[in-house]
Amino acid sequence: MAALQTDILRLQGFKPVNSLAVDMGLGHIKDAFPNATFPLGAVHEFVSTKTEDAAATGGFMAGLLSSLLGTSGAALWISASRTLFPPALKSFGIHPDRFIFVDLQKEKDVIWAMDEALKCGALAAVVGEMQEISFTASRRLQLAVEQSQVTGFILRNHYRQLNTTACVSRWKITSLPSEPVDDLPGIGFPTWRVELLRIRNGRSGVWDMQWRDGKLLPVYKSLSQVPEQQQKTG
Repeated sequence: MAALQTDILRLQGFKPVNSLAVDMGLGHIKDAFPNATFPLGAVHEFVSTKTEDAAATGGFMAGLLSSLLGTSGAALWISASRTLFPPALKSFGIHPDRFIFVDLQKEKDVIWAMDEALKCGALAAVVGEMQEISFTASRRLQLAVEQSQVTGFILRNHYRQLNTTACVSRWKITSLPSEPVDDLPGIGFPTWRVELLRIRNGRSGVWDMQWRDGKLLPVYKSLSQVPEQQQKTG
């Protein structure tokens, strides 16, 4: 049965050998993924309706990309109206020069450029910002990554219709208040509510996460939520 499940996942675009090669630093969130591994060589969709949520999504994605890029990887960031402030990437351990920013005029050009970029196996990841994407277009992107094993991220900011796509997952990231520093609010570690709305062959869930000490860490509301092993180690 285990071998059959592995074969089914492989046919659906999950490449377990490559996925095990990178620890995305998601902690217990990884239990929601098939084989408890973040799917690489796949396209992930992030949705937001507000400007502040788009900024939170960019921060959470930067945390993921920090692990994915490692020490030598490169990525493309393609958009028609870029929301990312490149110097902010340093807060997540990424030098902006690791990204090639492609700013285009029309959203349809963003989809075309992302499709072409995902075919380049020399890239670690490709990020595309767009409002809308059809199932057909998302299927083309998924087929591209299954060949190149590049990981794709779609940011759908201010989307008009949340339609079905071929992406392996759909996420929604919202900002949470950070802990105050010296009684000054808003300058503590970035904190987010992470909603995994859909994951193929996995299970959805909601977690509170924080970027601290160069990695993603869970936020616990009480001691009872802390795993027993972590309680023993402090």
